[in-house]
Amino acid sequence: METSVQVLRGVGVQRAAQLEKLGIRTIQDLLLHYPRGYVDLSRPHSIQSAPLDGPCAVLATVVKKSGETRIRGGMKLYKVTVEDTSGSMELTFFNNRYAVDALSYDTPYLFYGRVEGNFLRRSMASPMVYPLRPDRPFFPIYRLTAGLSGRVLANLVDQALERSPALPEVLPSAIREEHDLWGIGEAIRAIHHPASLEEAQQARRRFIFEELFTLAVGMGILKSRTHGSTAVAMHPCDLQPFYDALPFPLTDAQRRAIEELTADMCRSIPANRLVQGDVGSGKTMVAAAGAWFAWKSGAQSALMAPTELLAQQHYENLSKLLGKLGMQVGLLTGSHTAAQKRKIREALATGKIDLCIGTHALLTQGVEFQNLGLVVTDEQHRFGVAQRALLQQKGPRAHTLVMSATPIPRTLALMIYGELDLSVIDQMPPGRQPVKTYKISSPKQDRAFGFIREHLDKGFQAYIVCPLVEGAQEVGLHAATDYLEELSQKYFKGYRLGLLHGRMKAAEKERVMSSFKRGEIQLLVSTTVVEVGVDVPNAVIMLVENAERFGLSQLHQLRGRVGRGKVQSYCILVSDSRASETLDRLQMLCRSSNGFEIAEYDLKTRGPGNFLGQEQHGLPRMRIADLSTDLREVEEAQLAAQQLLREDPQVTAPEHAPLREAVERLIQAVGGRPN
Repeated sequence: METSVQVLRGVGVQRAAQLEKLGIRTIQDLLLHYPRGYVDLSRPHSIQSAPLDGPCAVLATVVKKSGETRIRGGMKLYKVTVEDTSGSMELTFFNNRYAVDALSYDTPYLFYGRVEGNFLRRSMASPMVYPLRPDRPFFPIYRLTAGLSGRVLANLVDQALERSPALPEVLPSAIREEHDLWGIGEAIRAIHHPASLEEAQQARRRFIFEELFTLAVGMGILKSRTHGSTAVAMHPCDLQPFYDALPFPLTDAQRRAIEELTADMCRSIPANRLVQGDVGSGKTMVAAAGAWFAWKSGAQSALMAPTELLAQQHYENLSKLLGKLGMQVGLLTGSHTAAQKRKIREALATGKIDLCIGTHALLTQGVEFQNLGLVVTDEQHRFGVAQRALLQQKGPRAHTLVMSATPIPRTLALMIYGELDLSVIDQMPPGRQPVKTYKISSPKQDRAFGFIREHLDKGFQAYIVCPLVEGAQEVGLHAATDYLEELSQKYFKGYRLGLLHGRMKAAEKERVMSSFKRGEIQLLVSTTVVEVGVDVPNAVIMLVENAERFGLSQLHQLRGRVGRGKVQSYCILVSDSRASETLDRLQMLCRSSNGFEIAEYDLKTRGPGNFLGQEQHGLPRMRIADLSTDLREVEEAQLAAQQLLREDPQVTAPEHAPLREAVERLIQAVGGRPN
C-alpha cells in the first residue's frame, strides 16, 4: 500500500507530480481518492428516445467520420456520424483528433452528453465516449488537477485495484457488524465501480463512517493523554468576592461556565475547557474568574488574543476589574519596545505579574512564567493547534481555557475540539436589545447615509465596513481607503471620519481605535479588522458594503460590534447581488440574531472550510466526509469511538493495530504528538 504510484504504467515524474497535487503519492492514496460522483451509463437511450432536456447516455455505432475542418481562432473541428436502429446522430469533436481516430467502425459505444435537435435531425457536441461494459454501469468522476484527465485517473485506479493486496481493515469487526457496514475489500471495489447507486451509497457510508470514527478516536486519545498528565490542583474557594467586585450581575450561563471551569481547576488533571458564546455574551468574565481563582492559589495566568486591538481591550477591562481585587495585570504585544518587553519578561519570571495578556508575542523565546497555572486563548478558531501547544508549553502543568465567539454546532464542536470539555454561554446580559438588521441595494444607500447622519448628529457613532483595503479590482467593490475619500467629501462632509485596516502598523491602529473610543472619530471606515475586539458602546450603526462578499458568521461577528450599550442599534447590509442563494443568506441574518442558528445555516451552505478557515481549525482534510452535512454520521461515529475507547483506551489491542496506525497518522496531521 505504501508503494509509490510510479510503479503504475503511465506514471513518470511529471504524472507523479500531478498526482501529488491531489495528495496522491502511494497506491493506498490512489485507492482512497474516492469518486465525487458517477456518470450513469446503466440505462442508455436510443438516438430517437434520448431526452433533449439534459445529459444522457446514447448507445450507437460509428458509421462515418468526416475530415478535419478549421474554424475561427485556429480551432479544429471533426464530425462523426453514429446510428442505431432508431436513426442517426451527428457528433462534433473540437481539437480532439485522437478521440476520433480511436473510434472503430461497427463497434457499439456509449456517447454521453446533451442531445440537441428535433425528431428528424439529432446532434451531440463534445461527447464523452465509453466502451460498452455491462459490468461497469457507472463511470467514476474524480477530483482532478491541471493536466490530468478523468479517464487517465480512472485507468490508474483500475491498475491499483488489480495489483494491490487488500487494504488494511481499520474498522473492528464488532463495530462493522453493529453499524451494518461493509468490509474494506467489498467497499473499495464498490465505491470505484458500483453495480448500482445503492451499492455506491453503501460504500460511501462505510468510508464516511471510517473517516469520522478515526477522527473521533484520535480526538479521544488526545483528550486521554491530557487527562493522563498532572496539573497543580487549585484550592477551592468562595467565588462571591469576585462576583461582588463586578459592576454588573452575571447571567446564569456565565456563572455555570465559571463554576465548571473552577471545578476542573481543582483537580490534578489539567482542565481543558472550551467556552463558546455569542458575540457580547460575556465570555471574558469566565476568563477573568479563572485568572482570579488561579491567583488565589498563588498561580499566574496568560491570555492570548489574536490581535493587538483585542489584547489591548482585554488589558484595559481586566486591569480595572482585577486591579481592584489586588491582582497585577500585564500586557505584552509585538509593538512594545525592547525595553518594555524586557521589563514584562522579568516581572513574569519573578511572579510580579499575576495575569499577562498578549498576542503571539507570548509565544516568543525568553517569555517564562514563575508559576503558570492557567492558559487562556481567545477566538480559538484563529489559532492553529501548534500555536496553542506552544503557549501550553510555557506551563506544562497549567490548566487550559479556550474561548470562541464563533458559535459552532455542538456536535461539530465536539469533533473539532474533541480533546476539550465544552461550556456554552447561551444567554445575553440583561438590557441588551437585539440589533435590527436590514438588507438594502445601493440605490437606497443615500437614505441609509441620511439615517447614519441623524444618529451622528445625536452624538452616536457608526461603522462602515468594506471588503477591500484599497484598489478595488472589480467594478462595484468598495475599498476602504478610496471610499473614505468619497464619503468625507460627499455624504459626510463636515463629520469626523477615521480609517482602520489590517495593513496599518499596530501603533497606528491603536491610535485610531483610541480616538474612536473617545468619540473623536464619529464614523469609522474599516475592513474586517473590526470583526474582533472593538467594544464601543456608543457605536449604534454598522453598515456593510458588498455584504455578499462575507460569510454569514463573519457578518454576525461584525454586527456584534454594535448593540454593546442599551440604545437600539442597527446593521445595514448593502448588496446588489441577485443570486437567490446570496439573498437567502442575507435574509437569514435579517431574521435571526441567534449566533448558533446562524452558524448552523452558514455551515450547511458554505461547508466547514469556509466557515472555520481551513488552515486554522486544526482538522485534517476530509477525503469523503462532510462535516456540514454528515452530522448524523458524526454523532454515530463519536458514540462508537467512545465505546471502543472505554474498552481499549489507548487502542493498543493487537486486533486494533490498523486503526491505531490510522489514528497516529491523523494525530500527526492535526499537529498533535504521537506516542
